[in-house]
Amino acid sequence: MHSSMYKMVTRGDTINTQFKKGVLELIVLLCVSKKDMYGYELIEEVSKVVDVNDGTIYPLLKRLTNEKYADTYLEESKEGPPRKYYKITVLGKERLKELIESWSAFATSVNKFIKESGTNE
Repeated sequence: MHSSMYKMVTRGDTINTQFKKGVLELIVLLCVSKKDMYGYELIEEVSKVVDVNDGTIYPLLKRLTNEKYADTYLEESKEGPPRKYYKITVLGKERLKELIESWSAFATSVNKFIKESGTNE
């Protein structure tokens, strides 16, 4: 029994990881659309929604910058070296709109399916 319980948790974690990968770009772009943020600040903000770390966020930020959805600039910090801030671009705002529309349609569809299956207790 104990080992099957472990497998369930592991499988759930795998599913959760896949869900997280699917919405992380949306969450990050939403964060930087509200205000410019530096990496650690973004990790803290995104962590309020999904569990992330710097190994997850920084590669995504690099990709978003390379794809011109975000831009960066340095700003002096009172607590150490200058911080690299990320800000959303015009292209990033368009991408964010697409992601929100896609996520909303996807979530609505899945929620409808769950409700119709009668298993959402």
